[in-house]
Amino acid sequence: MSALQWIGASLLLAVAAPALARPDIDAARINQTVRTLASDEFEGRAPGTAGEHKTVGYLIARFEALGLEPGGRDGSWTQAVPLLHTRLGKPETLELTGGSSAQPLSAGKDIHLTTLQPRDRAVIDNAPLVFVGYGVDAPERGWDDFKGVDLKGKVAVFLINDPDFVATPDEPVAGKFGGRTMTYYGRWTYKFEEAARRGAVGALIVHDAEGVGYGWNVVVSSGGENYGLVLPPEKQTSLALQGWLSGETSQALFQRAGLDLDKLRKAARRTDFRPVPIEAIHLNAAYPVSHEIIQSRNVLARIPGTTRPDETIIYGGHWDAYGEGPPDAQGRIYRAGANDDALGLAGMLEIARNFKAGPPPERTILFAAWTAEERGLLGSESYAANPLYPHEKTVAVLDLDILQTAGKARDVILVGKGQSTLEDDLARFAAAQGRSMTEESLPERGLFYRADHFPFAKRGVPVMLIMGIAGASDLVEGGREAGQKWVDDYTGRCYHQACDAWSPEWNLAGAIDDISVMFDIGNDLTHSTRWPEWKAGSEFARVRKESQSQRK
Repeated sequence: MSALQWIGASLLLAVAAPALARPDIDAARINQTVRTLASDEFEGRAPGTAGEHKTVGYLIARFEALGLEPGGRDGSWTQAVPLLHTRLGKPETLELTGGSSAQPLSAGKDIHLTTLQPRDRAVIDNAPLVFVGYGVDAPERGWDDFKGVDLKGKVAVFLINDPDFVATPDEPVAGKFGGRTMTYYGRWTYKFEEAARRGAVGALIVHDAEGVGYGWNVVVSSGGENYGLVLPPEKQTSLALQGWLSGETSQALFQRAGLDLDKLRKAARRTDFRPVPIEAIHLNAAYPVSHEIIQSRNVLARIPGTTRPDETIIYGGHWDAYGEGPPDAQGRIYRAGANDDALGLAGMLEIARNFKAGPPPERTILFAAWTAEERGLLGSESYAANPLYPHEKTVAVLDLDILQTAGKARDVILVGKGQSTLEDDLARFAAAQGRSMTEESLPERGLFYRADHFPFAKRGVPVMLIMGIAGASDLVEGGREAGQKWVDDYTGRCYHQACDAWSPEWNLAGAIDDISVMFDIGNDLTHSTRWPEWKAGSEFARVRKESQSQRK
């Protein structure tokens, strides 16, 4: 598109969308919503608990009071999301065998395991270990770490992140997977999925705080429990156990096998890498397992479109947090997720209120409060696998998940550079506020793949995420240094912990600007015929292109 064409298109968009004043996003209402959802009454909002029942009821009441319609099937406010919940008991056996003697492993210290099989026991019986490097099979990038290795009955051992994550500029792999920017191949979820596709009985990832983006304390914070979607037997994972090895234990394991892990890391950055059997070392593990089916729910509300009701814009945020846990230093037992993501939900409710106060949208707007995001994006994945509004006619998904609470900023943080034209909208509406757009500072953490918009991206729907921990905001008071201090403090102390609690010290001026930008993007789309597109090179463009004929 030429500069003249772009200007013309922008003028047409300006005419198409009603000129609204700055949305009325109110800090007092936001604070009250967060204080309620993060209160002890809601018990940490874990799926399948009394906290879920209270949360779902509260959200329905709020949407109903705003004048929205039920967004579920047959006039329902919810969509059922059956979840498999498993919890490992005390290990009966947990050791590495081989050599002169068995080496006991300490659960939570050396290794962290869970299961997603609905069985009474999870057993790996003296299975051999195979190091598969980064475990990437990417034909479009000319990359195959597996080279046809048979993983059936074996435990695959992976490195976290992508093959080029720590590559130097002179290595051939440099930039092949986006450099420091994580691709989906770098995510732990992909690695477990790939191990299961190849029939492995277990999968272990070598923990590296830099590569995964968080410390060992976050890895083990779930205890031995896990959640997954309920699947028929033929679709269940082959992995009896999956999890992580601590960095220190990993070094000792490879050394015991006569292997140098540091050298293998370098070898794994080459296209000629081949899987390496960890000779004579086997994993022996047996756990009792409690498992149950939990009937959880997504909460869905909508404002129907007036002229193109079959075209849908989705605003999303997750209602779940981490429920009850061990007491912290202040004696708090509920990990209530005040910021993650009660604050995002509060912002979404403010957006809904503003849409109801403005001109009726031409396209339908769906407001979705997802369940089980903290358990692996399960609520949004369940919807995306069984959509109530067709993906082909879903215009965009706009997700709010963690907002910064340190005050007004000169910029908005972009998550997922180069993915879709929605980033151009983000820049345009931020500029209208007098702000710039800054790329996420830690793209290696793969935040683009870690929130509820991602199941839609996999199915070709253009997406946009606002996430306050994606980078250091350039704060009006204190600049980027103060912004980084807020990120470090939140992620280092409170992320997924009991101290993610509402505070009267919150300064929501910056969060309000971000919420307003998300409203502006959606408002522009609701009053236009425009369809956001994936940019050239995005791994999701092909899927969207397949349904191009269904969009006018």
